[in-house]
Amino acid sequence: MSYKLVAIDMDGTLLNTKGVISDRTRQAIYDASKKGIYIVLATGRILQSAINHAKKLNLNKPIISSNGAIIVDENKNIIYHKPIKSQSVKEIIEIGQSENIYFHFYDDESFYSNVYIEEVLNFYNTDESKKSGNEIKFNIFDNADEIIGNKDINVYKFLFIDNDNSKLDRLKHRLIDIEDISMSKSWANNLEVMDRDVSKGNGLKHLCGKLNLSPKDVIAIGDNENDISMIEYAGLGVAMGNGVEKTKDASDLVTSTNDEDGVAKVIEKYVL
Repeated sequence: MSYKLVAIDMDGTLLNTKGVISDRTRQAIYDASKKGIYIVLATGRILQSAINHAKKLNLNKPIISSNGAIIVDENKNIIYHKPIKSQSVKEIIEIGQSENIYFHFYDDESFYSNVYIEEVLNFYNTDESKKSGNEIKFNIFDNADEIIGNKDINVYKFLFIDNDNSKLDRLKHRLIDIEDISMSKSWANNLEVMDRDVSKGNGLKHLCGKLNLSPKDVIAIGDNENDISMIEYAGLGVAMGNGVEKTKDASDLVTSTNDEDGVAKVIEKYVL
């Protein structure tokens, strides 16, 4: 099979446990890209963070970010976006605040929260991004009306974080009543909320339509539940060795972990 596009999740997949891309993986991506393969970052992260990592890889390819809520082409022009509806944004904020659980949400380049946690921002802003002027901004708001009334803000994704899974379960149970949203997880201690039609699988399907590619032309690699939709869409769906069992069960094969160059091994074997 001659694959033409490789969609790669970032956290837990492309990035190892130290948050960096190994030399072997970097080389495999470079060689595949040079061969004309579309290497597509498909991440739940904010768009600007994905762009910053693409620059590190010298990767001028489309990017799927915010779990598929926003897609840009190789020139970083938005070719698709699906923000959460304003009324749903307001309801999500009010529920999150009433449950006393930390959350933030974002558009394409800025975070919004009513609580400032430096560790969260430092996770996304490396020293390199700060020096280059590509730092992700953090905006504090007092109430939902500040966001709803701002026509310049497109909310693509909410991220709720808590180590108490019972709180996340209770939150999820309340959010289910909002009809226009979808939910997923990318770590054991979080809950992600997007528009109802948003998923990495739908984002990948939309991009492939733009590129005149079919599922059989595609490899998708991921580790967590938010990757399952794209793994099921792709002709070859791959789970990381460090992935959760649900993702492994949905995949065609399981590669090595993110600390053992699992992504590089897939590209080397099936593309190069």
